[in-house]
Amino acid sequence: MRLPVIKHVLSFIEANDEDYVIETLETLEHLTESSHLKDEEIDVIGELISNMYGAIEVSKKMSSGVAKKEALNEFMSRVIGSIDT
Repeated sequence: MRLPVIKHVLSFIEANDEDYVIETLETLEHLTESSHLKDEEIDVIGELISNMYGAIEVSKKMSSGVAKKEALNEFMSRVIGSIDT
């Protein structure tokens, strides 16, 4: 997960709508099913997918009243905590 990417997608969600990101995720997930992609390409798409889902999760926290910085910090703490265990 890359925080700068998550922040950038989050700013897109704030300026537009979460539905655009969800539709993009569905498209990327469908694309990973192609047998014509190399492993490296699937890895890049997977990284994009995880960052976009992270941005959606942070956006939902913000919608429930959590400050942006706090929502980002909570999310990244969870990600780092899951890596450490």
